[in-house]
Amino acid sequence: MTKIIMSGCCGHMGSVITDIVSKDSECEIVAGVDPFDNGKMPYPVFSNIQAVNVDADVVIDFSSPKALDDLLAVSKEKKLPIVLCSTGYTKEQFDQIAEAAKECTLLRSANMSLGINTIIKLLKVATEVFAKDYDIEIVEKHHRLKKDAPSGTALALADAINGVLNNEYEYVYDRSLRNEMRPDKEIGISAVRGGTIVGEHEVIFAGRDEVIEIKHTAYSKALFGNGAVKAAKFLAGKPAGMYNMQDVIG
Repeated sequence: MTKIIMSGCCGHMGSVITDIVSKDSECEIVAGVDPFDNGKMPYPVFSNIQAVNVDADVVIDFSSPKALDDLLAVSKEKKLPIVLCSTGYTKEQFDQIAEAAKECTLLRSANMSLGINTIIKLLKVATEVFAKDYDIEIVEKHHRLKKDAPSGTALALADAINGVLNNEYEYVYDRSLRNEMRPDKEIGISAVRGGTIVGEHEVIFAGRDEVIEIKHTAYSKALFGNGAVKAAKFLAGKPAGMYNMQDVIG
């Protein structure tokens, strides 16, 4: 039985994961962390991760980048693995996470969906086959409230492709000021924002006389919660280091 601390338990994803775990016989949430305790969680809730006095095997964090310092401090002190699901980290915080992984067991991914991470594996194979003679475009769509563009997932897809291409391709986000033919070595990335779209990512390999499209559509945030729980069960008991969802799906 994997014992989980849910950081950000009273937020939307915290509630989603609480529901998922309640139906999973292989794990349980033994404590939550949230400065705004709504009194509705079926486990004790603490205002800060450092105040938690319940033994656990792993932390799932869906809170805020502001919690990172305390999370890493507890991970170092208690050798407690952490699945980092929060978004919006700065470059300095990414560097901080990488440094902490020398002592801590951490897993971070731009997207916790098992489907997206399987597509990343598929894209590496597809790029080997198509990149030479096909133009590559990525289109991502999200709800109107999402602030960042392009999405971290779109960039992760582009990075997976570009890694196969020795990082020789340029990312192009806006063609409006370009009065020229499309160069060979570029990956176009377009962002759409509107309505309540949960998340949609499409990679297009456009060649002569054919187009190959690899697409993922998220219909609810539950798939991110399922991925986070699977990651937590994977990470518990692992040695120090930096892991990602590619390690989880194998």
